[in-house]
Amino acid sequence: MTSRRDFLKTSAGVGVGAAVGLGSAEPLRGAPAVRRSVVSPVAVASGNGLEAVATAVRNVSEGGDTLDAVVQGVNIVERDPGDSSVGFGGLPNLDGVVQLDSSVMHGPSRGAGAVACLEGIKTPSRVAVDVMRYTDHVLLVGEGAQRFAVSMGHQLEDLLTERSRRRWIEWRARMSSSDDYLTPEESGLRAPPFEDGDDYGLSLLDSHDGVRPLGTINCNVINADGDLSGVTTTSGLSYKIPGRVGDSPIVGAGLYVDNDVGACGSTGRGEAVIKTCGSHSVVELMRGGMSPTDACLEALRRIVTFTTEDRLRNAEGRPSFNVNYYAINKNGEYGGAAIYSGGRYAVCSDGETRHDDLAYLFERRG
Repeated sequence: MTSRRDFLKTSAGVGVGAAVGLGSAEPLRGAPAVRRSVVSPVAVASGNGLEAVATAVRNVSEGGDTLDAVVQGVNIVERDPGDSSVGFGGLPNLDGVVQLDSSVMHGPSRGAGAVACLEGIKTPSRVAVDVMRYTDHVLLVGEGAQRFAVSMGHQLEDLLTERSRRRWIEWRARMSSSDDYLTPEESGLRAPPFEDGDDYGLSLLDSHDGVRPLGTINCNVINADGDLSGVTTTSGLSYKIPGRVGDSPIVGAGLYVDNDVGACGSTGRGEAVIKTCGSHSVVELMRGGMSPTDACLEALRRIVTFTTEDRLRNAEGRPSFNVNYYAINKNGEYGGAAIYSGGRYAVCSDGETRHDDLAYLFERRG
């Protein structure tokens, strides 16, 4: 016989499942918006990740591991000298040296690995995987990370392309009007064009934060079994103080995966994401039942609240920088959001690869 109390408990559980479209599936404890069931593979990434999401979904659809799938996806961008925000060809630090950061999280095993301030390795995401799989550590940095990478068979290379070098030289010349460096305008000479005909004098405002270039790629995937993985990899804020580490290699900031709930990653001003434990916050909000997009928006509101420094706020008292989040939950539902309008993110879902508009808090002006 069933007691009235047991009947009410059972009925309440079924009601929650029906309310979120779960049918007879049992919702996860504390996470009524997610489930354990077959889903259509989905991948999301930052806007520079169209090839990455297509690669990730193709790999998991063929039975590949979720972490291998996203890492293979971002490797395309890490190896692309035309993308100056990630890997080979990334914009350098203050001293003209490319320093790379990356983190990975493997949902099924609960594993995590990361590297920061890594020099001379095109694919820091692969080194992060090695940290996860072959060490008892989560994060290796600087010279130690490089020595570990070499010991694992990764090849040391010069990551500074001629294009990135020239952009750094121009930035250095514009830093001060009283030093001995000259801009092309001041010298009266024009630098030779690249082989493809482009000028080297790329705008110093071609950035996500309106100050100087920064960029990253994040990619997250879910397979048909509901297993998740994610990766974030970057060359970080251009012309940064040597040794600066942003959010990308920080588990819980630039990336977080909980295989029971979902995955999230970020791009944009890393310091703001670190201060608010951004990606972890998004996943926890999804655990509480928020949709991926709503969770991203709420985490961004926390960044707005935390931004109290005058130097980081515009005339309206809002952040003068941007941050973007990209997320998938256990249902295979996905979304993304930014502080300011105009952003897009990459999605591969139901056999289609495309850019979707990011939700946002504020309209971008000017």
